[in-house]
Amino acid sequence: MNPPPTPVDWPAPGADGISVRLLDVGAKTTLRRRRLRRALNANMHELATWPAAWRDLLREWLDGASKRRWDTLISRAGNARFNIAHELLRALLGAGLIETDESREQGQWKTRQVTFINPAAMRSALGMPDTAGLREQLAHEIASPPVDNRLTPLWNDLAAYPPSRGITRCALLRKLDTWLAENRFGTRRDFALFARGGTKAVSSAEWQWLETLPDFDAFGIERHAPALWLRAPLTLCFGGKTIDLSVIPDMIGLSSATFDALDGIKGNIACWRLVENRTSFERAAREHGAVDGVIWLPGFAPSWWKKCVRRILQHKPGPAEIACDPDPAGINIALDAGAVWQSCGLAWAPWKMDAHALMQLDARSPLTSHDKVLLEQLSARKLPAPLHDLADWMQAHDEKGEQEGYL
Repeated sequence: MNPPPTPVDWPAPGADGISVRLLDVGAKTTLRRRRLRRALNANMHELATWPAAWRDLLREWLDGASKRRWDTLISRAGNARFNIAHELLRALLGAGLIETDESREQGQWKTRQVTFINPAAMRSALGMPDTAGLREQLAHEIASPPVDNRLTPLWNDLAAYPPSRGITRCALLRKLDTWLAENRFGTRRDFALFARGGTKAVSSAEWQWLETLPDFDAFGIERHAPALWLRAPLTLCFGGKTIDLSVIPDMIGLSSATFDALDGIKGNIACWRLVENRTSFERAAREHGAVDGVIWLPGFAPSWWKKCVRRILQHKPGPAEIACDPDPAGINIALDAGAVWQSCGLAWAPWKMDAHALMQLDARSPLTSHDKVLLEQLSARKLPAPLHDLADWMQAHDEKGEQEGYL
């Protein structure tokens, strides 16, 4: 049987089975020469016999463009797999699965670029997903941008990613978009649990990627231990030591560990007031904190916040009045916070959350598609009368507002 024809411009292979095509032949200097190397007969079946470590690294290398810089590939392997990367490179070249672009430096040939000759077939042989199908899925996903335009810089870059990673990060940005739309607040672990169902499910590389957003610090995702902010005419007791909150003229932030050590509260209040908007909370704390207990409600309250509040209510029970933005998310947030009081057998009611307050605002904004979905869900729930009327007004007028305009 005759051997397969040699590709155009490629000389016959040497004893090692590798064909070499020299570039820049005839140049004035031969100190820096270039060459291309490849085996002319591909053997895809060898992949099945290779060590698992080779195949795992190859899967990572194939999750991208078909032409890659060698520096990029060796960096992806990391120090722990440096030798494996070089072994894999030699095996791929010998099997006719790659072409290497090399340059002559200090008397040695250095690999500069690697081209995977048939990456689709290699992915299939390795059991990898269909890249073309994933790229089509990614294109479909990014066609519907997030509501919050602060996410646009990262969203616009998704198309340039390897499709599997692009789809993963697209889903993460959609969860962040929902987090922002619902005015949530919490630690990084709270966000990871919300986004992916696990407190450590967002990788350090993904956190670094998200942090490149200019407004990330304002997204309500705390890196360090968060604090419960409040003002009240009360004294907190800790095993014979006390913190007199009545001397605070505006508000103070206390950690979850502080409330874990709480063993008593002295003093009296008329009620607990919860305020969502931070500016509105600071105003309410100054205005009402000498008589009532005023607590900042950081959007959808994370687990640590609810734990702190239950600890407070254990020692100083009292009804709650809850003020959130007059919008669909605000209603959900109020219901969620109110459930903490209900679980403690205490009453709660909306505070300045009604249709009349919304109507009095000088500036209102139209409902988003996300708002409309929330309103549809709320219509199936039994709401306190003020919240029911507020939901009906928003649905009828297609508008919502922010409590900062009146509280």
